[in-house]
Amino acid sequence: MAAERILIVDDEESMCQYLSIMLQKEGYEVLAVRSGVDALREAKARRFDLVITDIKMRELDGIQVLAGIKAIDPDVPVIIMTAYASQKSAIDAVNKGAFHYLIKHAKNDEIKMVVRNAIEMRRARQEIPGPRPAQTFKRDTDPKMIIGKGPAMQKVFELVERVAPTDSTILINGESGTGKELIARAIHFRSGRAGGAFVSINCGALPESLLESELFGHVKGSFTGAIRDKEGLFKVATGGTFLLDEIGETSPAIQVKLLRVLQEKEIIPVGGVSPIKIDVRVIAATNRDLEEEVARGGFRADLYYRLNVIPVTLPPLRDRRDDIPLLVYHFLRKCKPDLKDVSQALTRDALQVLVDYDWPGNVRELENIIERSVILQTGPVLDVVDLPEVLTRKLPAGGRKLFEGGPKVTLEELEKEYLVTVLNETGWQKKKASAILGINASTLYRKIQRYGLDKNATLED
Repeated sequence: MAAERILIVDDEESMCQYLSIMLQKEGYEVLAVRSGVDALREAKARRFDLVITDIKMRELDGIQVLAGIKAIDPDVPVIIMTAYASQKSAIDAVNKGAFHYLIKHAKNDEIKMVVRNAIEMRRARQEIPGPRPAQTFKRDTDPKMIIGKGPAMQKVFELVERVAPTDSTILINGESGTGKELIARAIHFRSGRAGGAFVSINCGALPESLLESELFGHVKGSFTGAIRDKEGLFKVATGGTFLLDEIGETSPAIQVKLLRVLQEKEIIPVGGVSPIKIDVRVIAATNRDLEEEVARGGFRADLYYRLNVIPVTLPPLRDRRDDIPLLVYHFLRKCKPDLKDVSQALTRDALQVLVDYDWPGNVRELENIIERSVILQTGPVLDVVDLPEVLTRKLPAGGRKLFEGGPKVTLEELEKEYLVTVLNETGWQKKKASAILGINASTLYRKIQRYGLDKNATLED
């Protein structure tokens, strides 16, 4: 399937470059233009799956670009970006037909999430209804493959296998950065709903009034600026799965409406009077202790029990250090696609520093630090001196450390573990595995012989 095409409109060259690089890394085809006039000319010339436009520009502003894009293709989602946060401007933009509103200093993860949601909505509206075979965990060359060999993650994977075929509501618990959305996606793509849309929203990223409109939609005239009916994301997700990320951040009023969704399987748009039936599997995720929130009155008990039908708890990275080397190698390969040998990528000292760190930001923090370190590294191999100070400030002068106690990881062990991971995931299809590893089949065969691997090998061998 061809990559989705995104049009970026911003009169700041740096912003165009920033968004282009970030979204191209996510696998999208990106075109950036510096004016609204150029944007409308490009939109007439070719099809785009998403438009991201600045709100303040010369000639045509973002609202005018939005109107022009909708006149060309009413179904293409448009995301409005601005340097200044304003609840009124957010609601105005959304009610004029924008899919979402983002401030320019939003976190990368938030931008990526909103873009994914917009693409999913576009895809859901275009696809012909009909069953598709369920997909497995995203693997192969997918940069978001789920990596975990330790007992804690294996238990999570086993639970996903058991609950995915059901329609039960699931509550995913875990600290920020542990991969809650990846697990939710894995559940969706292993379910009978894989042919439907996977839609997600960060409940803590929007003001209450805007979140309500995004979730449930609204009817024309329901409030100032509501110039047309808007379909909510629950309606968009019909037949698929809806992830309510950071559900613990919702207000009491939103919680009441979510309870109705779970109990009655219906929504009422803002300003509407007639309920709309929906067919959506709900997965909620949170980094809060909702049981504690219920005890102190910050979260509705009845909603908590409706959400917590099947709890899935993701362990923090510090509790599964055996997975860190595999994750390090995975992210290094993501930053350096031509990498063929882990020994060419980082020193043992650097690897051990990464293993020893407690990672309060979990896997997301690890990925960000690997990317940053690779960009700033001073030599051909990533070393301790290339790692940020937060990881190395406790080391003795000179930046080195004799690693006494704690897990010891050799580069050979790291390479062997990664080979076994990829081979097992591809069912020992060597051609497929060698493509993922970035090596030719004969090199892979030599490595299999060198490490004495066979089809019965496991990560614990």
